[in-house]
Amino acid sequence: MTGHGWSEQACDGFNISVEVSSVNRKQAEVVATLPRELDVLESLIRAEVLRKVARGRVSVRVNLHVQVGREAGQVAINSALAKAYASELQKLVDELKLQGGVTLDTLLRAPGVLQSARELDDAESFWPPVQKALNVALDTLAAMREREGEHLLKDLSGRVDALRHAVLRIKKLVPLTQEKYRRSLLERIQAAGLDPSQADPERIAKEVVFFADRSDVSEELSRLDAHFAQFDAIVAQDVPVGRTLDFLSQEMNREINTLGAKANDSQISQDVVVLKSELEKFREQVQNVE
Repeated sequence: MTGHGWSEQACDGFNISVEVSSVNRKQAEVVATLPRELDVLESLIRAEVLRKVARGRVSVRVNLHVQVGREAGQVAINSALAKAYASELQKLVDELKLQGGVTLDTLLRAPGVLQSARELDDAESFWPPVQKALNVALDTLAAMREREGEHLLKDLSGRVDALRHAVLRIKKLVPLTQEKYRRSLLERIQAAGLDPSQADPERIAKEVVFFADRSDVSEELSRLDAHFAQFDAIVAQDVPVGRTLDFLSQEMNREINTLGAKANDSQISQDVVVLKSELEKFREQVQNVE
């Protein structure tokens, strides 16, 4: 599921901003980008995100800005590093034949060129404001994902309703298939130049029973009904259900494939195609559910 959130907190002469965004992913994954001074907080950030997000690729970007006019705002310029950046960047400009040269603004934005006069001796002391900003950003992201989840629920429920209707149609067709098969046998006997009235009734009955046993789909239809009921129960829970729905779709797919293999009727086969089509759309959408 997708979403975005941002927040900022102040701490001891610094402004700390945290931006989070998420995209669809089958498993949970966290990618954190932090200032070099705060690298030690990466594991704490990952744990905090995974505590609130069960599925999706979440990107976290933390920025540390010095507040203007504060003691911590006294800065020094790393001239040696700036010269090294300038040299390498100018080589790239010349190689790519770009217009203009390396500007002071570009150099000042390079990591490490501007340094605070005050060293961050204890980066972990920044964790409380980082954690607070991160949680506010995650709450915003969660609200966006929740709104998306409401739309996904409507879509998934519509798919399941389509599956239910197809199963109901098949249930009505199943009792008629035996009689259709019996008539088909008599028509084939007549087409062979024989008198259907002279056919052995017992032999015909055995053929029909054999056909009915071979094409019995009552078990598959019953299991599909149970899976539909499971869907209703799962989406009523206030917990992440993406993986559970993914597993449920696999179980429904297994029953539908068996149903298709057993179906020996053109009308039932048409509804099996509908079942497979709707289930495929269902499975695609489930990948977006947390």
